Amino acid sequence: MRNGIEFEVYGKYALFTDPLTKLGGEKLTYNVPTYQALKGIVESIYWKPTLIIVVDEVRIMNPIRMESKGIRPMDYGGGNTLANYTYLKDVRYKVKCHFEFNMNRPDMLHDRNEEKHHNILKRSLKAGGRRDIFLGARECQAYVEPCVYDEGKGFYDDAEEIPLGNMVHGINYPDETGRDQMEVRLWNPVMRSGIIQFIRPEACEQIRPIGAMKAKHFGAVNVTSADELLGELEREADK
Repeated sequence: MRNGIEFEVYGKYALFTDPLTKLGGEKLTYNVPTYQALKGIVESIYWKPTLIIVVDEVRIMNPIRMESKGIRPMDYGGGNTLANYTYLKDVRYKVKCHFEFNMNRPDMLHDRNEEKHHNILKRSLKAGGRRDIFLGARECQAYVEPCVYDEGKGFYDDAEEIPLGNMVHGINYPDETGRDQMEVRLWNPVMRSGIIQFIRPEACEQIRPIGAMKAKHFGAVNVTSADELLGELEREADK
């Protein structure tokens, strides 16, 4: 895939929260990561408003296992309360994704340097990401590294088809859709031979509005261009 990367992300725990379970203060994870969670991981590796990250597919490498923990989250009224959170345990995923230019961002026209963005993305992946990596929730620390997507034996490689029910696909933000509102996307994924192939965000038919929202303005004043950033990285590597 042009402008693509393949990487492995792994951690001791993951929490891809099913929003239906949050109403009573508890949290229960989905069985697999959402598109938005994986997109967030890629954006922690390298993000610029010039780009839109597109997650193509994910490969589930480890068996799906869960573990419940007693948690003391902060209460809105002050102090702490008690809750049970159910996490995925010992997770490992291989991800295939690519980036495209955000055509809803004419303010970032000056930063559309495809080759340099790709080079920075690969450098950032090799370094383990430019920001902290986590799996769905902040307390679920994770690690990323480059990989060959098709190599290695996955636990579900021999499973023909596993429907996963209705899930959150991701969130539509104004700077990516051109609409002044935030929306949530839903879909019905199916895992085949351990692989979930994601449909593109614009192909999701189940969309629910969340609320009004305006896109933040970016430009040459408050964003370092790919040319400048790559130059900085090369100078640091030469030291």
